[in-house]
Amino acid sequence: MNLKQAICVYCASSANIAQTYLDAAFLLGKLIASTGKQVVCGAGRTGLMGALIDGAIAQNGQAIGVIPQFMVENGWHHSQLTDMEVTDNMHERKKRMAELSSAVIALPGGCGTMEELLEIITWRQLGLYSGNIVILNIAGYYNPLLKMLDNAISQGFMKMDHFQLWQVATTPEEAVEMALREDNANFSSKY
Repeated sequence: MNLKQAICVYCASSANIAQTYLDAAFLLGKLIASTGKQVVCGAGRTGLMGALIDGAIAQNGQAIGVIPQFMVENGWHHSQLTDMEVTDNMHERKKRMAELSSAVIALPGGCGTMEELLEIITWRQLGLYSGNIVILNIAGYYNPLLKMLDNAISQGFMKMDHFQLWQVATTPEEAVEMALREDNANFSSKY
């Protein structure tokens, strides 16, 4: 696999969410596939993850799922993935998803999604990940997190230039455009 041909997407697998989020995930999958990039995700069959994969497949794109063995044993994986990599645990899953991608987009999600997002921001801060990181702030979902990051910077827990570690998009189209940018400097978390 050409690692420059994949965009990693973090998102929820919860099925009990508003249709607005599902529609955004489906469209994001279609848009990534239409650029010729592969979608890398957590392989889930439900929620935003399932919609994302469905969107990529609907556009004749490729969706690569990375999933821990225990989730496969529970049948939580999408049945139409182009490829599926099984890991021993969640830590290996996150590492592998980052290795396979040249950019990350975070759709809305719960603790797992936010943990993945904050970890990849930390990896970029430490020079362990160099790809673009885009927070897709559908319907203002991430406003509280962005405010918390602003507070961390204003209180001195993060440096002012850490605003450059991520970008914020409000539409799937904008998120894909930001993920594909070659000049990833001058990002802003302002919402």
